[in-house]
Amino acid sequence: MLDSVVRRELQEAVGASHFFDSPADLLAYSYDATPLYQAMPDAVIRCADAAQVGAVMKICSRYCVPVVPRGSGTNLSAGTVPVKGGLVLDLSGLKRIVEIDQENLTVTVEPGVVTKQLHAAVEALGLFYPPDPGSLVISTLGGNIAECAGGLRGLKYGTTKDYVLGLEVILSSGELLRTGGKNTKDVAGYDLTKLLVGSEGTLGIVTQATLKLLPLPEAKRTALAFFTSLENAARAVSQIIAARIIPATLEFMDNATIRVVDEFTGIGLPTDMAAVLLMEQDGPEVICERDLAQMAGICRGVGAVEVKVAATAEEGLKLMSARRAALSALARKRPTTILEDATVPRSRLAEMVRAIQQIAAKYALEMCTFGHAGDGNLHPTCMTDERDREEIQRVEAAFAEIFAAAITFGGTITGEHGVGLAKAGYLDWKVGPTGIALMKGLKAAFDPCGLLNPGKLFAGETRRRVTVHL
Repeated sequence: MLDSVVRRELQEAVGASHFFDSPADLLAYSYDATPLYQAMPDAVIRCADAAQVGAVMKICSRYCVPVVPRGSGTNLSAGTVPVKGGLVLDLSGLKRIVEIDQENLTVTVEPGVVTKQLHAAVEALGLFYPPDPGSLVISTLGGNIAECAGGLRGLKYGTTKDYVLGLEVILSSGELLRTGGKNTKDVAGYDLTKLLVGSEGTLGIVTQATLKLLPLPEAKRTALAFFTSLENAARAVSQIIAARIIPATLEFMDNATIRVVDEFTGIGLPTDMAAVLLMEQDGPEVICERDLAQMAGICRGVGAVEVKVAATAEEGLKLMSARRAALSALARKRPTTILEDATVPRSRLAEMVRAIQQIAAKYALEMCTFGHAGDGNLHPTCMTDERDREEIQRVEAAFAEIFAAAITFGGTITGEHGVGLAKAGYLDWKVGPTGIALMKGLKAAFDPCGLLNPGKLFAGETRRRVTVHL
């Protein structure tokens, strides 16, 4: 519970209309999009501007009140669950597109701007912001920056960190820090901008960001390739990249995902296939045509039974929408859907998918796998029921083995969802004790009292490393 003095000071700083502590409000901010995790905050503040964020942090710093910054709550690693109580700081009200600078090809935004709204605003001017997380219809840019969100276009265009040029950040003390700017080159000191991107709200609270834009691609072409074996699909991915083709999108769905997505969308996917590759290229029309023809030829050459090229932009959008519907389709199957993002070098893609299937069978679980084949970022997704504690124990054991397999294949425990609370116990598996100690030192330098998003990234106890026989 917040002390009455703290409560009064916070209300005076932001106004009573921005302060909430009713049971209904606290419940609404006690969870995010991650199943199995929930914790009640002591209060919620919906900030209207950066000045309020700074005022709140000065008070919380003075009284050692934990603060969890939050946007739309689409996080998939329990990164915005207030596990230590304290204050949830809702930044979705800071939603201005401050400036679209067409001379410097930048856009300056507040953290509450929804990703898709930014896409629409800049594309109307013939510009392009490539990062496109699956939750782009609702996710906010502040959350994208906190998690270094990826998406379907990550292979060709990179992820959020590749587009953040500058930040305005409120530190735990309430001080304002500005990093970077509109400069294409800037090596003045440590790159604090890149450090803050992906720091999951543990180092500072982003109140404004300057993002890089590109010219909008002239054209876009889309195709689907169907395979009777996972290995052939994986070979196609490797050969496409080896042919010096970098598609805008190169996505993968296994058989279980194909069946569920087709049932959900009704677009007529062949449900007897072992795997589908969704390929998209953008750029000049002639380049799109050339690359799609080459990719189709590569797929046929390694055993694709069919390659379907979208005849129109509308048909291409329909195919892309089917892939984006994967999580929604899977979520209909059971009461609880746990979506993960183990990532491996793309050359180990088929081995990783096989390992996921073997581990799911070992633990008698219903698991589908889809993801970003071009960058090796897979989303093993388990349909379960959190009320069945015995099954949830099997789910947790299975994912531990999946993460161990990813690391064995030279991969990582998370490619884009972040560590948060859900995977804090596994971070040591990836970075080791020296890496953990260094990261904790950085955390202490930015946030000496540990007030910002406590309980995330660093677990009280590292999980026991499991051995997998692959």
